[in-house]
Amino acid sequence: MTGASGTPRLYGELAPWWPLISPVEVYEEDAATARELFGLAPRPVREVLELGSGGGHLARHLRDTYRLTLVDLSPEMLAVSREVNPGTEHLTGDMRELRLGREFDAVLVHDAVDYMTTAADLAATFRTARAHLRPGGVAVFFPDHVADTYEPVTDCGGSDAPDGSGVRYLEWSLPPEPGATSVRTDYSFTLRAADGSVRLVHEAHHTGLFPVARWQELLAEAGFAVTTVTEQGGAERTLFAALRPPA
Repeated sequence: MTGASGTPRLYGELAPWWPLISPVEVYEEDAATARELFGLAPRPVREVLELGSGGGHLARHLRDTYRLTLVDLSPEMLAVSREVNPGTEHLTGDMRELRLGREFDAVLVHDAVDYMTTAADLAATFRTARAHLRPGGVAVFFPDHVADTYEPVTDCGGSDAPDGSGVRYLEWSLPPEPGATSVRTDYSFTLRAADGSVRLVHEAHHTGLFPVARWQELLAEAGFAVTTVTEQGGAERTLFAALRPPA
C-alpha cells in the first residue's frame, strides 16, 4: 500500500516516526564502510551527493567529514533529515532523473537503491550517478540484497522516545517469483503515541532483486570501472564501488 502520491506510507505519513523505526546509531558501521569505499577513488573525496538520503541518518555520521548534498523523493523524509542535519543542502528529486548540472567527488546510494525494481530503473540511477561525478570520482551502492545470495527473512525492531511514544515493527520478506526482478516484503508497524493511543499500519514494499553480474554489466554500460565488495560477517551484503575513469 502506498500513499496518495505513490510514495510508501513508511516514507510519507509515517516519516515522523523514522527516528524510532531506524535510529541514527544503526548507521554508524555503514558510514565507516562508505568512507572506506570512498578511499578507492583516485581523487580526494570532499563533496558527496547522496541519492535517496531518506531521514538523513547515514548522513549524520558523514557530515563532519564531507560536504554533503542530500536528495530524496519524499518531502516528508527530507523534513526529518533537516532536523538531523541542519545546515546541510537538501533537495527533492528522483534518482532516476535528477540532473543538478554540477559534479561531486563521490555519489552515495544507500539501500534506497533497492526500490529500483527494473533493469531500466537501475540503469537510469547509474547514469544519474555518472552524470554527477567528477573524473576520478566514485559512486558507492549499498543494496540490501542481490539475487545470488538472497534469502527471505523475518525480522523485528523499533525503539522508544523519552516522551513515551514508541514503535515496534515486523518485517517479513517472501521468496521471489521465478524470473522476477523484484521481491515483496510485508511490514507491520505498531505505533504508540505519547498519550498512550496505539494504531497499527501494514504495507507491502517491492524491492529490486538482480544478480551481481547484472549489476556489473549495467554499471559498465554506464561508463564505470566496477569494484565488487562482499562484507564479511553479519548480513554479508554485496556492495559496489563504481569509478569514473580519470580524464
